Amino acid sequence: MTPITIHWFRRDLRIHDNTALSLAHSEGNVLGLFIFDRNILDELEDRNDARVTFIHDALTRLEHDIRTEGGSLLVRFGDPLEVWKQLVDEFDIKAVFTNEDYEPYAGRRDASVGSFLQLKGIVFTAVKDHVILAKDDVLKDDGTPYTVYTPYSKKWKSVLKESDLNERKYVAKWSADGFGGRERECGRGRGSGGESESESGSGSVLLLEEIGFRRSSIRVNVPSIPEQIIRHYHETRDYPGVNGVSHMSVHLRFGTISIRELFRKSRNWSEKYINELIWREFYQMILWHFPHVVTRSFKPAYDAVQWQNNEQWYEAWCAGQTGFPIVDAGMRELNATGYMHNRTRMITASFLCKDLLIDWRWGEAYFARKLLDFDLASNNGGWQWAAGTGCDAAPYFRIFNPHEQARKFDPDGVYIRKWIPEFDSLSYAQPIVDHKVQREKALDMYKVGLENEKM
Repeated sequence: MTPITIHWFRRDLRIHDNTALSLAHSEGNVLGLFIFDRNILDELEDRNDARVTFIHDALTRLEHDIRTEGGSLLVRFGDPLEVWKQLVDEFDIKAVFTNEDYEPYAGRRDASVGSFLQLKGIVFTAVKDHVILAKDDVLKDDGTPYTVYTPYSKKWKSVLKESDLNERKYVAKWSADGFGGRERECGRGRGSGGESESESGSGSVLLLEEIGFRRSSIRVNVPSIPEQIIRHYHETRDYPGVNGVSHMSVHLRFGTISIRELFRKSRNWSEKYINELIWREFYQMILWHFPHVVTRSFKPAYDAVQWQNNEQWYEAWCAGQTGFPIVDAGMRELNATGYMHNRTRMITASFLCKDLLIDWRWGEAYFARKLLDFDLASNNGGWQWAAGTGCDAAPYFRIFNPHEQARKFDPDGVYIRKWIPEFDSLSYAQPIVDHKVQREKALDMYKVGLENEKM
């Protein structure tokens, strides 16, 4: 067998501007690999989960792009370590390249796979790609990680180098396995081909049914950076009733677009948008340095808060039947599309924690189930920000008034009426709580919990 280098695709479903893929090509003939991870898929409750459909379609386009350059994409399903045990028997593998993933499960997975490959004499290399600056790139002068966004963002901007943003190009040296290999100077890969194949599952991409899933009706367009929206982002970002956000989050989550490409273009268009991209990197850094946030409060004292956790209220919140229009509109948008506007994410999260007095982890878990752009770091960071338990300078008594939020950010009720067609009729739900009463209860709940923690 001819020795090959494998690039293991995970959160980087593209050939353009891909750090590990570029390095893999510098080593020799490359075979692309994607593993549908059984350990992750088995945790999904919905057999028509839109994220699996999104990944399947992205893989079909990815296979098309690799074929165009004379290569092939291998797609497997199972436990990653077991898959790698099979691959070392099938191929003469000299090196494996992949891009880093900072989630705790991913770290454990990569450690076990890396150790196995090392025992087989195979070099395993993981590099930074789905963020621009991460882990230990942005630290305080004393070498400790930042825990507040504003000073982090200032340091982030001061340490950024132009080389951090350079496009990762390569000279293609794909493996001849399956298709004739050929060399070609490669910059921007084709990212829009193969849509018909995404329906049939042709090529090497497994059918959804083969991994136990069905096609979702929720569809996402191929990545396209919306220049005009980003240029006006600072003016429109807070209004869910207008088309004022980029919808790039799902593409960043699964790597169908490069964060470097998005940053290179948008930095000339909107400082506010750039700051949001830095928020994303901040939460990735927090997850890496403080993995306890996955199950506990970033600020340990807040684990003493005694949530009331009324299950009927929780179910009404999930269904968008609380009687608070801006909250219900947000939840119905999420349930129908797998997406929720960022402003309403904050409103619905604050409402669950500080009006319904329900543990932020319940809401985080529901978003994790429903959001097409679900990212553990950002989802956890956002929920802890809303609950007041996270790495934010504001104290716990920041409580959104859902009525005022609706008046300010959806003044004509465009967003509300879109998602609540019965809003102007008597059939719309009555409020399940009184905001003023619940606000006082929330303040007492937090105060008592923090005082008890000190005892």
